[in-house]
Amino acid sequence: ANVGQIRYRSGSAMAASDRFVITVKGKQTHGAIPWGGIDPIVIASQIVLGLQTIVSRQIDVTKEPSIITIGRIQGGVRNNIIPDEVQLEGTIRTFDQDRQADVHRRIQLTAQSIAQSGGADAKVEIFPGVPVTINDPALSERMIPTLTRVAGANNVAVGPLQTAAEDFSYFAQVVPGFYIFLGSVSPGIAPETSPANHSPVYTVDEAVLPLGMRTLANLAADYLFGKVNGSAR
Repeated sequence: ANVGQIRYRSGSAMAASDRFVITVKGKQTHGAIPWGGIDPIVIASQIVLGLQTIVSRQIDVTKEPSIITIGRIQGGVRNNIIPDEVQLEGTIRTFDQDRQADVHRRIQLTAQSIAQSGGADAKVEIFPGVPVTINDPALSERMIPTLTRVAGANNVAVGPLQTAAEDFSYFAQVVPGFYIFLGSVSPGIAPETSPANHSPVYTVDEAVLPLGMRTLANLAADYLFGKVNGSAR
């Protein structure tokens, strides 16, 4: 969003993020005689493609999105050697605990079944990360008037689900939470063409800082003392 704009979302707002590592164990052989061993590179490649069918063919995507991404593949030491082992590492993004558990189960099943079909073994390790960021519906409803008073009704809107993750979710598991998004793209620049905040060329327009401070101060004051009519504090 552009500077001056605020986005919010009641309920699930940002995804849970889990890391996983799949180690495919084959049998080393010379590249000229692949039948003399078990090629973990080919099997790992099949696993990469097989994992994508979980979200595209096995789960109901009309309920909520889910993502399985492989970010690292490591294996092999030389062009003409089939190695013993290949390691895959990736991330899982989900918006519901039941879906999260189901995706974990399907990753285990898919990786191990594909490996077994090629005579290899796949060890699947899943490391839970941050949980889903959930904005308490009642708190969200209560604080939306504050947002519109501070930023103006035309600048406040419901934002899309974010498949990024946020450790603010730990706070929201203990007390009701309300996570908002402040626009940081300079006016006149289309947000969809601007580099995202994880990009090395991302630039924040610091004109957003006064709005950010004013918004947080007003949210705190309105929550503690109730809404005050008139202009923002």
